[in-house]
Amino acid sequence: MDSRRETSETLRNKCAACFRQYNKMEHLVEHMKVSYHSVHEPRCGACGKHCRSFESLREHLIGPLPKVECARVFAARGCGICLNIFDSPATVRYHRPACQYSRAAPMPKAGSARGRAVAMACKMVGGGSDGSLDLCARLCIIGEDETVIFQTYVKPTAPVTNYRYEVTGIRPEYLRDAMPLKLAQRRVQDILCNGEPLWKIRPRSYGRARVLVGHGVDQDLERLGLEYPAFMIRDTAKYPPLMKTSKLSNPLKYLTQAYLGYVTPYPGLHNLSAPLVIFLMLKRLSVYPICRYDVHTGVQDPYEDCVAAMRLYIRMRSQAHPRDYASGSGEVQNNYPAWRQRELERMSPEELLALSGSDYYCWCLDP
Repeated sequence: MDSRRETSETLRNKCAACFRQYNKMEHLVEHMKVSYHSVHEPRCGACGKHCRSFESLREHLIGPLPKVECARVFAARGCGICLNIFDSPATVRYHRPACQYSRAAPMPKAGSARGRAVAMACKMVGGGSDGSLDLCARLCIIGEDETVIFQTYVKPTAPVTNYRYEVTGIRPEYLRDAMPLKLAQRRVQDILCNGEPLWKIRPRSYGRARVLVGHGVDQDLERLGLEYPAFMIRDTAKYPPLMKTSKLSNPLKYLTQAYLGYVTPYPGLHNLSAPLVIFLMLKRLSVYPICRYDVHTGVQDPYEDCVAAMRLYIRMRSQAHPRDYASGSGEVQNNYPAWRQRELERMSPEELLALSGSDYYCWCLDP
């Protein structure tokens, strides 16, 4: 009887988000204080488990040691790009072509941008005695429709000692009559602010100012000598759902392959026994991405980087989350104060989860 009561009590103290179990309710409350679970986290479509990042969700579904039942369901009805699970295999087959992106088309002519977001990417050449000092030499800005708003070569303010041609494709003659850095700064600032004074830009009421998307945006702004409000920046290198399980940044090349490319699960995986499923996944037989959309395969084009970052941003912004600003704004509040400890310990795991909120701003809340 005591054993049965202990088992029941342990199950009762199970986190409703990540499914961790605790011997005492007070331990579960402490877990909820620091976990920042919310409805904006990536979730397994089979068991409903919350994951901190899409990388964690991918490991849960098709990693070296996945949850077998979820892996079987995912192999039959899951999309390896967006990691969603659908009602039937036919629905998945219909969905995949729309989910897959192809490589960016040649750069279109400059035009007016549609949408409130713009993506920016810069390419650096080397300065200093050993060529390790990054100097902005080329930049590109596009709109949500992937139309180029502004692109130019930029004349560095310091002597260039390494053009990094294998990566940048930049030759000395390209920079001889390039746009001065000061003029490039003004053009970029005008595009971002869009007629809105910088000091007037406020969270949730941007006015005419544009959201800035990119990968490693802080470095690009630093090399351009510009400042822009952090709440207006959407950096795919720092967005928690797109980061590694170790909380380090993923390179843009990997993000493009994993979340914009094409993944084909092993076609008969859901019909196999559990040990054989695990064996195939350990061997990685046809479970991991077949890359049909890739960047940085040779000379790096800033337009391709802009397109990849913008597509990632739009995919993250389009997540079907509840429009709950309080739980996804990243404005973390102490919903578990010490004076409510006894009340919190009497709550169910689901009620505790309802009080929780994420510690980052979810892009699905962007207009």
